[in-house]
Amino acid sequence: MDKLAREISECRLCAARFAATATRHQPRPLTWFDPRARVLVVGQAPGMRVHRLGRPFDDPSGVRLRAWMGLDEAAFWDRSRIAIVPMAFCFPGYDAKGADLPPPPLCAQTWRASVMGLLRPRLTLLIGAHAQRWHLGVRGPMTPVVAGWRDHAPAIFPLPHPSWRNNAWLKRNPWFEAELLPAMRARLREVLDDCEGE
Repeated sequence: MDKLAREISECRLCAARFAATATRHQPRPLTWFDPRARVLVVGQAPGMRVHRLGRPFDDPSGVRLRAWMGLDEAAFWDRSRIAIVPMAFCFPGYDAKGADLPPPPLCAQTWRASVMGLLRPRLTLLIGAHAQRWHLGVRGPMTPVVAGWRDHAPAIFPLPHPSWRNNAWLKRNPWFEAELLPAMRARLREVLDDCEGE
């Protein structure tokens, strides 16, 4: 595991791609996984703040995600319990209009199988369409995938991104907070409680 994390942290496959973005930044792969973890959080890619700070979801989106999960910071960032493996390990940059670029597929194609081969999650949270497409093989809009969460529970829960950009989505879909989140939190507590007994 240490060897794989080191290899990922040294990856520079996207250096030219990132240099051509509006941010012109260097790769900074962020790894946050441990084979003991029984909860897997799959996001899109680190944002600029996470790129600078070096800790996943150490931003306002992370505050909301931890509230959704019902976890404090210590529990959330405990690698022995929770692995955080985005679809791309580096911040992809912004486009000319300041919007986040999507995670480069090359990252998942290069590293994902090796990382997933080390992990044995009992609960996986798939955050956003990129994660859901890769792990569930679905195409199309995110909302029907999240609305169909019962098809994948209790092992997998598809979620929207916890960004403020999804505030309107949350208002239009009250079932998410009323139904999905309580079920996800109950399963999360069950898995983490079981881990304490191991």
